[in-house]
Amino acid sequence: MASSNSSSPLPRPSGGGRDGFYHKERDPSPRCRSVRSLPDVCPKEPTGEVRGLCDGPSVVAEHDRWTVYSSKVNLPAALNDPRLAKRESDFFTKTWGLDFAETEVMASFYLPNITREHFGPYLQEMAQRERIHERCKTICPNKDDMDAISSITTNHDKSRAELEQVPKIFMKPDFALEDPATFNTVLPWSHFNSAGGKSSRDMASSKLLQEKLSHYLDVVEVSIARQISLRSEAFFHAMSSQHELQDQLQETQRAVSILRGRTAAMDRIMCQGPLRALRTALTRNNCVKLHNKLKLMAAVHQTQPTVQLLLSTSEFVGALELIATTKEVLQQELQGIHSFRHLGSQLCELEKLIDKMMVEDFSMYARSDLNRSLREEPQVLEKVQKTNAVSEKERLESLVFGLLRQRKLDFLDIYGDEMKLAAKAIVTQCVAESVLHMEEIDTEVVTKLVDQMRLMMFPQWFDLLKTVFETFLLFLQRIKATLNVIGHVVLEVLESNRKIRLLEDARSGPPGQDSSPGSSVLRGEAELAYLTHEGLFISDALNEAQQQQAVVRDQSSAVAYRSDSAPGTTESSISRDQSFISCDNMMPSDLELNRVMNNIQELLYTASDVSHDRCVKVLTARAKDGSLERLSSSEFVCLSQAVEGFVRDTEELCGRHSISLRGALQSQANRFVHRFHEERKTKLSLLLDNERWKQAEVPAEFQDLVKSIADGRITLPERKTPGPDDRKPAEFLLVSGQKYAVVGTVLILIRIFLEYCQCVSDIPSIATDMLTRLSDLLKHFNSRSCQLVLGAGALQVVGLKTITTKNLALASRCLQLVVHYIPIIRAHFESKLQPKQFSILRHFDHITKDYNDHIAEISAKLVAIMDSLFEKVLSKYEVKAPMPSPCFRNVCKQMAKMHEAISELLPEEQTQMLFLRINTGFKIHLKRQLARLGVVNDGGPQNGLVVVDVAFYTENVQALKSLERLDLNMVEIWEQKR
Repeated sequence: MASSNSSSPLPRPSGGGRDGFYHKERDPSPRCRSVRSLPDVCPKEPTGEVRGLCDGPSVVAEHDRWTVYSSKVNLPAALNDPRLAKRESDFFTKTWGLDFAETEVMASFYLPNITREHFGPYLQEMAQRERIHERCKTICPNKDDMDAISSITTNHDKSRAELEQVPKIFMKPDFALEDPATFNTVLPWSHFNSAGGKSSRDMASSKLLQEKLSHYLDVVEVSIARQISLRSEAFFHAMSSQHELQDQLQETQRAVSILRGRTAAMDRIMCQGPLRALRTALTRNNCVKLHNKLKLMAAVHQTQPTVQLLLSTSEFVGALELIATTKEVLQQELQGIHSFRHLGSQLCELEKLIDKMMVEDFSMYARSDLNRSLREEPQVLEKVQKTNAVSEKERLESLVFGLLRQRKLDFLDIYGDEMKLAAKAIVTQCVAESVLHMEEIDTEVVTKLVDQMRLMMFPQWFDLLKTVFETFLLFLQRIKATLNVIGHVVLEVLESNRKIRLLEDARSGPPGQDSSPGSSVLRGEAELAYLTHEGLFISDALNEAQQQQAVVRDQSSAVAYRSDSAPGTTESSISRDQSFISCDNMMPSDLELNRVMNNIQELLYTASDVSHDRCVKVLTARAKDGSLERLSSSEFVCLSQAVEGFVRDTEELCGRHSISLRGALQSQANRFVHRFHEERKTKLSLLLDNERWKQAEVPAEFQDLVKSIADGRITLPERKTPGPDDRKPAEFLLVSGQKYAVVGTVLILIRIFLEYCQCVSDIPSIATDMLTRLSDLLKHFNSRSCQLVLGAGALQVVGLKTITTKNLALASRCLQLVVHYIPIIRAHFESKLQPKQFSILRHFDHITKDYNDHIAEISAKLVAIMDSLFEKVLSKYEVKAPMPSPCFRNVCKQMAKMHEAISELLPEEQTQMLFLRINTGFKIHLKRQLARLGVVNDGGPQNGLVVVDVAFYTENVQALKSLERLDLNMVEIWEQKR
């Protein structure tokens, strides 16, 4: 192949080439280009280059990626590896061959085991220096790296300069000599088609063209060889790896053949026989399942006759359980069986019929239980009837459990309606029985119960009321006993739900523990299913085995239940206990059961309220004509005590604080209090209007009454029949060691307010009303006595000629006696009031103040009477003989009369205080008269006469009883000298 140096260059107009050759002009600025290599011959190690040697088109490259099969020139040179000895890794592989394998040399026992922790302090110390070194290394590259880069760059520039001599047309991807234009461009025939045929010039031109093309070929081959030499190591590595892979595949094929042979022998010797036995066992299990399925179908076929038999004996719980079990079996195990297609709907209709039967039966039970005799028969019948082997209590429990199971939670409303009707009938029956024994009431003429009760005398009506109370107490006891039975059933269901939850929690224990003894059987069946069923996973087989075992357990329980319940079903409690476990999902939730328990308690409260309401009807029917208002205090107290006793008994029995009966009693009590107060107020007014205000004798019974009050007994003693040894009346009333001269009205007043206190003790609910009325009574006595005595109303009312000082003193002493008893009355009422009602006690404080003011006015009135007398008498006083003067004699006479009138009525202290005030008035009037007469204390004759009169006055006053030590201080009658 000719070299490029032997070819003559083409002439150029300007000599820009070197040595006379044509060279492509280069960029005057130096450029450093990265080394570009040929595409990799090994497809497992791509070079990442998309293009060929340069950016221009390549003559030898095609449109697709270059491979070893694309090499068409000098292929032996590409396959030759003249550097094999130089590429071997070390001395051993070079000398002993490529098959030499390195082995690990055992570590020396004399050298310590050096780990990275030994270099920790050094690395920590050199870390900062290393970072500085790396930063400097990045900024200033290594000299060897720079030389390598410059060498590669120089070779690349040289190769690129040689490749740039090749025309660009040979590098185009669409280069094809078949194209006339391309062919004409590569081989310019214009040089060979000159006129005159071939010449020496044409021959030279063709030879020059051939040498130029040869030169292009040499340049391209040299570049290809250089690129192949750069990638030759990877190529020959891939070739050697291919041979090793083929050897490994042959070894694997031989191992697989041996394994297949051994597996076939194991299958023939060990598996085919046991699998045949397993298939036979599975077939037998399938036959057993089919037999059980047929027995289950036979049992289901007998469901309707068994249900009818259970219903005939009122065994609703067993019938419902049998229906639920059958429906569950139909849905899970017998689904799709054509002969049972209508059985599900028939069972649903039968279940609805049982619901209606249970509701009707419960209604009949409630009606019969509430209407049977309350005194002769027990609360809940425990005896066994002849026609039925089940007692009434068990019947009730069965009904309640069946209703709860069917979620008929409104059955208590039925019992409540029957209870209201029975309560109404109780009153009617009691009235009819009472009227039956009364000949004076004609039931044919008087047909209404209300009119019949009004015609009764109070003792007869009161006996009727007590009978109604007793009957209603028995009625409530029976209702409570029945509700206790119902509540006991509900509590049993709640307890069963709790046990079921505990069992479920125990079954859903920690994973890995066997929750049942049949777990090993389930695993064996799962393995069997895995071996015999195609495409069945172990989890699916285990689920199927569990379902099969549950079906067998349900079948056995259903058959056992039907075998127990079909003959007679007398063990209702046993079937109910079984139902607690088997129908837990059908029973109400705990929230609903707790609501039923609350309804049971509310029903007991309602029964108490209904009983009270019916008793209120009896009470108001009697009170319409006002007969209860006309009762005596003792009769009303008996009525109040009977009502309070009944209310207290019902509260203890039912735990309900009913207010209807108490409210009716309170209403009647208010009317009674109003009539009671009006009667006594009228009586007191009549007594006051007829009172002549003279001292009355005190009978012995009043003295005993006062003594009992002093002993703390605020009650009215029983009236004693008069006898021959009765004590005579006393002149004064002894109260706490003091004598009280009183009028007859005050004695009656003491008895009246004791009657008020007695009513409050017997009927505490009327304490506030009675206190208000008693306050009004005491105020009325105070005001009316003031009008009659101080206001001189007794002159017109009674016909007194005048109001004497004795009348005034007697009125004052009576008021003082009432004031003495007001604190006692207050303490009695305070013990009957609630703490929040104590504010009403202030009425007694106001009454006490009014009475004290009245007493003070009477005292002032007595003083005023003497003042007017002194003014009248002393206005005629003259200082002359004889002595003592008639004027002073008259004054002493009037003073003696005053003392005689009040000394026996008022206590000594009050008498002294009163005469001191009278003496003060006398001194004022005497002093004024002496000043008018001009008499002074000068020792003259007139002064001596006045001294004699004053001494006479002092002697006579101090001579009066209880006034001996009274200091009259008569010196004050003289004017002080200025």
